Amino acid sequence: MCIKFTTKGDWGKTYAYLRRLQSANAFAVLEKYAQQGVAALRAATPVDSSETANSWTYEIVRKKGYYAIHWHNTHMEAGIPIAIILQYGHGTGTGGYVQGRDYIMPAIQPIFDQMIDEIWREVTK
Repeated sequence: MCIKFTTKGDWGKTYAYLRRLQSANAFAVLEKYAQQGVAALRAATPVDSSETANSWTYEIVRKKGYYAIHWHNTHMEAGIPIAIILQYGHGTGTGGYVQGRDYIMPAIQPIFDQMIDEIWREVTK
């Protein structure tokens, strides 16, 4: 998913906010949303044994001028990421097909929306 912003005018408030993000507080904000994302993904994951639902983790990537939250699911069977085949579907060993279920984006979208709202409030202070 890509979030794109288009705007006209002065970027001064945005740059000021991004400079504040470079402080330790930014990491705490990202940590909050990363944990909320894990909880949302865990709750939305189709449950058979709960192993896939309980295998969500996150990583906060921090590089010069760049922050990102990466959510991962560590449940694998025979080298196959189970969260992905639940999302997109998969063929069976007998020639059948199991339809996927779109559960990842509906679960994580409210987290993105909250994050954008909080950032916007900070930028427009």
